[in-house]
Amino acid sequence: MVQRVEKSDAEWAKELDKTSFQVLRKKGTEPAGTGEYDKFFPKEGHFVCKGCGNPLYSAQSKFNSGCGWPAFDKCYKGALITETDMTFGMKRVEIMCGACDGHLGHVFENEGFTPTMERHCVNSVSVLYKEGPPPTPLEEEKCT
Repeated sequence: MVQRVEKSDAEWAKELDKTSFQVLRKKGTEPAGTGEYDKFFPKEGHFVCKGCGNPLYSAQSKFNSGCGWPAFDKCYKGALITETDMTFGMKRVEIMCGACDGHLGHVFENEGFTPTMERHCVNSVSVLYKEGPPPTPLEEEKCT
């Protein structure tokens, strides 16, 4: 079970840089192709929520989709929560950190990039890369 992290907007604003706060807490999006992890493909390690440090994705689940944002096809079990997002006149699946509800990006399905048929399109400013495995072994799964 993921440990919940609850903070006020003022606390988040104090801890996060302006762009990360706008994306994680206000559901913003960084411009395509600008994120530090878009073309970063480590062989080992994992990615955590930049807001709370919750482990989200293994480096092995990251792939090059060419979409302009980091893409993952699996997440750690229980790491994410999803909601239907109807902004911009379309139906999308929003992905958020399961510990702090921070906005990560959106899931796109059935595109055929990987066997899971999922592409988690994640904002680089929402995550941090960590070398090595997560502190405790975590199982990966298809997330939606």
